Order: sequence, then C-alpha cells, then structure tokens
Amino acid sequence: MTTEPAAPSAEPGAGSARQLSGKALTGIIASLALAAFMMILNETVLTVALPGIMQDMAISASTGQWLTTGFLLTLSVVIPTTGFLLQRFAHRSLFFFAIISFIVGTAIAVVAPNFGFLLLGRIIQAVGTAIILPLLMSTTLTLVPVRLRGTVMGLNSIVIGVAPAIGPTVSGAIVHALGWHYIFVLMLPIAVAVLVLGAIFFKLPSTARKLKVDSASVLLSALAFGFLVYGISSIEQAADNATMMIASFGIGLVALALFIIRQVKLAPSGRELLNLTPFASRSFSFAIAMIMIAFGTLLGSLMIVPILLESGKGIDSLQIGIMLLPGGLAQAIASPIFGRIYDKHGARPVLIPGALLLAAGQWMYTTVTVQTELWMFMLCHIAFSIGLALLMTGLMSSAMASVDPRLFGHGSAIFNTAQQLGGAIGTTIFVTVMSLLSKVQLDAGSEVAEALFSGAHISFIVGAVLATLGIIFAFMIKGEKPSANR
Repeated sequence: MTTEPAAPSAEPGAGSARQLSGKALTGIIASLALAAFMMILNETVLTVALPGIMQDMAISASTGQWLTTGFLLTLSVVIPTTGFLLQRFAHRSLFFFAIISFIVGTAIAVVAPNFGFLLLGRIIQAVGTAIILPLLMSTTLTLVPVRLRGTVMGLNSIVIGVAPAIGPTVSGAIVHALGWHYIFVLMLPIAVAVLVLGAIFFKLPSTARKLKVDSASVLLSALAFGFLVYGISSIEQAADNATMMIASFGIGLVALALFIIRQVKLAPSGRELLNLTPFASRSFSFAIAMIMIAFGTLLGSLMIVPILLESGKGIDSLQIGIMLLPGGLAQAIASPIFGRIYDKHGARPVLIPGALLLAAGQWMYTTVTVQTELWMFMLCHIAFSIGLALLMTGLMSSAMASVDPRLFGHGSAIFNTAQQLGGAIGTTIFVTVMSLLSKVQLDAGSEVAEALFSGAHISFIVGAVLATLGIIFAFMIKGEKPSANR
C-alpha cells in the first residue's frame, strides 16, 4: 500500500501523525489489519466446530451458542468504552494489551477441561478483539488521506467481512484433520507472531490525554449492553424462565436510557464515555442500522448453515468449509475494487448494489430443502458475501465521513458496538427460530433433517425481510465523493 502524509486533522496529536512516512503508516495499518483479521477470524471459527464441541462436552445447541453469544456480549460491553480508551492511552499500549489478552484467552481455551473454561477463554479473547476493531478504524481515519480512505477501508473490510466468512472454512479443515481443540492450538503461535510484528512495526507517536473516566457511565454501559445481549440470547429459553428474560430486557433498556441521558449531559464538559453526537447525521444513523442488519444476517447464517448441513444432511466439516470458501474469496476480491469505486463515485454506487445482493443471498437461502445440492448453498453464500463486501466498504467510509475528526474514536466505537450487537441479535434470532420450530416439527413426528430445515426456512425468511429493509436504508444514505471533500 502506497500513501502520502495524512491530511490535516483536528484530532489531538494529528500533527505528529502527519510526519509519519508512507512506509511507517503502511506498517502500522498492516499490523492492525493482521491483528484484526486474526481476531475476527476467531469470532466465527467455532461455527463448523460447534457440533463436535456439543458432542464432546455433552451440551445442547443453545448452550454451545454461548461460545459465540458470550464472545459478542463481551464485545458489546467493552467496545463502548473504547472511545474513551483511545483518547486516554497510547495506541501502541492498547495494541499490546489487546494482543496479550487474546493470547491469554487462547491459552486458556487450549487447556480447557470443560465448557466453563472454554467459555472463559473466549471471553478473554473478546476483550482483545473489542479494542483492536475500533483501534483499526480510528487509526485509519486519523492517518490515511481522505482521497485514499475508501481504498484503505476496502482493504480493512476484507478483515472485517472476509475473516468471519472464511472462519468456517478454516475450522472445517482443522476439525476434519485434527479435531476442534487444534483450532486454538494453531491460533496461539499466530497470535504470538502478530505480537512480535506489532513490536517491530506499530510505532506511532502517543496522542494520549489525561482524562478522568466517569465510573457511572462505565457501569451503565456494562449494564445496558450486557443485559440487552443476555436478554436477546435468553429468548429461546423464555418458556422455561420468562421472568429472567423480561427482567434482563427491563434492566438493559432502563440502563441504556440512563446511559444516553448521562452522555448527553457530560458531553459539553468532555467527560462523556461515549459521545453520541455522530447520530445527529442521518447518514451515520442509517449506516448503523444497516451494519446491524448485515452483520446479524452474516453471523446468523454462518451459525445455522453448518448445523443444517452436518446434522441435517450428514455432510462433514471439511466439505462444509470448502463450500463456504468461494464466498470468502469473492469477498476478498470485491472489497478493494469497490473501495476504489467509492473513492471515485461516492457511497451509493457501492451501497445500493451491496444491499440488493445481500437481500438476494438471503432470499436464495429460503429456497433450500433437505434435497438441495451443496452447490446451491455455495451460490447463496457467494451472492451474500459479495453484497457484504460492498456494504462493509461503503458503510465504514460513508458513516465516518460525516463525523467530526475529533470524534473518530467515538464514532468507530459506536459503529463497532452496533456491528457486534447486530451479530448477537442475528445469531440469537436465527438459532432461536430454527430451534423452536424444529422442536415443534420433531414433536409432530417429523424426521430430524426435515425438522431442522423447516425451522431454518423461517429463520432465513426473517433474515431476508431484514435484508430487504436494508435496501431502503441504502437509498437514505447520502455521501459526497471523497475527492470532493479535499
């Protein structure tokens, strides 16, 4: 990646950042992108392995789902604090803390004797992931010139979009050859290598400022996002414990309202944990809604498709992984291409086709049955993946284009919180609908395969309706050509 010194920014410390050479900037972005790729790959790497984990540890699908939901819950709690963290601590220090947290979590997962320890390892991994994602976006927005931002965001979208798409492929091959434990065994040396590369290349002048954290805001944030995600995840067991689910939503919504009120109150003094000013932009707000839909349908689909194919059709994890690979490759190819299109023509030529393809992929999934051949699943995934590539490139760039440079850290924290919250909601909706409806079919005497596909059919319809709503949102996002800004 070739670049030039970043354009002036109003963000504190931007002056020293502009003195970085193109080579140094490339090293910083590459270090962050590699770390983010590894961590987001880890986010979906257990989807194909989940049936094996469920069998080995004698747990249900709803319990096993917590390996993903617990991960997303942690992200949803930690990410809102990163707007503050990015201002309070040196970016280099945050990078090392994130990588070391990921290494510790991975090491725990390697030796986990039971499901509880495996979940603990995933939660500690998520702490590192929660920091790396906003750090990548904020650093890109602060250091990369506006006219190159779409291209670099396109490359970043490979990290954010392709990594979860190829996660099942990687895990499928590993599970087939070695077993699910080796997903973590092989991840550990990669994480150590990323740490070493970061020590060499991630050299950025500190822009840290001494800020006092508002403890009440941290508490309210944790209560709001933690209980909301928990409430969403407990919908499947609502019949057994409706009181807990209702209480979770109640606490979460009240805490969220108090959190918003407090942030608005503290904003004039600069003591807020998360600045909500970016929501004043209509384009930013619609971009947030769209990223929640996109990531929700992505993780929801990636969660239930392997279960359908392995438990419903008897297809092994390696074949499932290979089937998903073309979609990941298509996304990797499309992302930088459409990043350059965004740089030349703005958001709409990228977002509208992306939303259409995303919806098309979801509607195609609604047609699959027990008799559907594997190649049809592959076509569904390819259409969906290309649409996601276009959306990720356009959404990240257009959402942040309307944000004051001083608030890039807060804007990226909001964007990534919405992304992970959308993922948690999507995963829960897809799995819950499939589980509940398939149970009804089983009780009525249907075969396991027919019951699973019947439940999944409704899950895909829900995803398709949401993706279709995203098409409307795409038309609501307006953005000038980046070249017109400077």
